Amino acid sequence: MRILVLSDSHGCVSNLFDAFDREPTARYAFFLGDGVLRAQEVMALYSQKILCKAVAGNCDFGSDYPDFDTVTVEGVKIYFTHGHKNYVKFGLSRLILEAKSQGANIALFGHTHEQYYEYADGLHLLNPGSIREGKYAVADITPAGIVCVGKRLSF
Repeated sequence: MRILVLSDSHGCVSNLFDAFDREPTARYAFFLGDGVLRAQEVMALYSQKILCKAVAGNCDFGSDYPDFDTVTVEGVKIYFTHGHKNYVKFGLSRLILEAKSQGANIALFGHTHEQYYEYADGLHLLNPGSIREGKYAVADITPAGIVCVGKRLSF
């Protein structure tokens, strides 16, 4: 099961379209804030074949989207947030504590605009980077385990 992970579009929808089109086997898409209203418009166009989820970021003023959420995909619990309320620019300890308190196997976060992946103590930490800058990620849930990969659009 392929999961498309996107964050920080800041209104740049063309790169969102490109990422969706490059990952035709994705069955889930998570948008991690900062541009959520425009991203949701794009995600709605793909919603017939992809289950799309989103949270609000620190630049999503007036949004009704939550700051974080969890979902279980094929037995794997995913915690997803923008990360600003976990202070991810200053370290990941709060994010890790929150994800673990939710029983997550994967923690998805944005905010820093930098791609990041780490597996530590049973938790996959994945930041796709900023899709505005052409960065996104995928997470594959397979019978053999979870594989997370950062990707980049060609310019």
